[in-house]
Amino acid sequence: MRLAKRAARQKCRPLSPCGPVRGVEKAPSAETLLTWYRRHRRDLPWRAAPGQKADPYRVWLSEIMLQQTTVKAVAPYYHRFLNRFPTLNDLARAKLNDVLRLWAGLGYYARARNLHACAQAVLKEHGGRFPRTEDGLRMLPGIGTYTAAAIAAIAFGRKATPVDGNIERVIARLFAIETPLPTAKPEIRARAGSLTPPRRAGDFAQAMMDLGATICTPKNPACAFCPWNNDCLARNRGDMETFPRKTPKAEGALRRGAAFVVMREDGAILVRARPASGLLGGMTEVPTTEWTRDFDPQAAISGAPIAAQWRRLPGTVTHVFTHFPLELTVYSTRVPKRTKAPRGARWSSAEEIPAEALPNVMRKVIAHAGI
Repeated sequence: MRLAKRAARQKCRPLSPCGPVRGVEKAPSAETLLTWYRRHRRDLPWRAAPGQKADPYRVWLSEIMLQQTTVKAVAPYYHRFLNRFPTLNDLARAKLNDVLRLWAGLGYYARARNLHACAQAVLKEHGGRFPRTEDGLRMLPGIGTYTAAAIAAIAFGRKATPVDGNIERVIARLFAIETPLPTAKPEIRARAGSLTPPRRAGDFAQAMMDLGATICTPKNPACAFCPWNNDCLARNRGDMETFPRKTPKAEGALRRGAAFVVMREDGAILVRARPASGLLGGMTEVPTTEWTRDFDPQAAISGAPIAAQWRRLPGTVTHVFTHFPLELTVYSTRVPKRTKAPRGARWSSAEEIPAEALPNVMRKVIAHAGI
């Protein structure tokens, strides 16, 4: 009888669906993860080398750029910003339009405006030095809970716990958190905080980020190489890829509009600045109609910036923003060199256009017009 019971227990392993799954028997060890990190840490341009002190300016700059953006996309922008603005003082004293120009193409442009405002606030209110506490950092423009914790931990060694998408995934799987996001965020933050060691919190935070980015990936996680694989409840259950649970997002309704590309005989293009606040605030655009759900293409030409012989180009330009997809019909025309720019617009020469603060959707429009 004993042998039969023992055989039954051995047959029904945690990875098998034949019976109840055991919970995590002990808390995962921070030291285990830090040992893994020493061997496998990513070499990132903003990351201080082992034994070197992190630069708060570089940590802050990278964290703002990495919000909702991949490491691969950020790297070239980070290098360009450092070359143009090597110090916080350089960035604070720059013109906002210069900052927007360098940011163009990276998306989520409110980050660029907040980046500039934050640099000015640190220079004016803190003598050019970032506050060292999470509370102090959260008072600055563009710095929320996550970014404040990341800077506090990585730049200043504070016991703080930043939780980004990678860390959410690691924690949700580690503890098999059934509550869907975003409702689960407080529980995930609490669980992550319970694991954060009092010392080397910055290394621990970066180790968690690297673990999520390279091992505990959204699909096909490499559990065999994870330093916490024996402690991971989702791995023991065998349903790792189902975590974190997520509440389905409601898709935004399609918006449509028209864009007008006016080229002068000398190659200059008519552009204007978008309002300082709101979507793509302060960025440069070619004139457009409003982007609405009930856009009437028959009345589009009434929104043209000047009277001219307009040609409707075949096809449309599509772009997806965070909350809605956009579809633009493009009209183009050529005008004499003497044509004056209408109020609120200006001419940008062919040499200047590449350096304009044009968001990706506007670069698509200009390319669609064959320029």
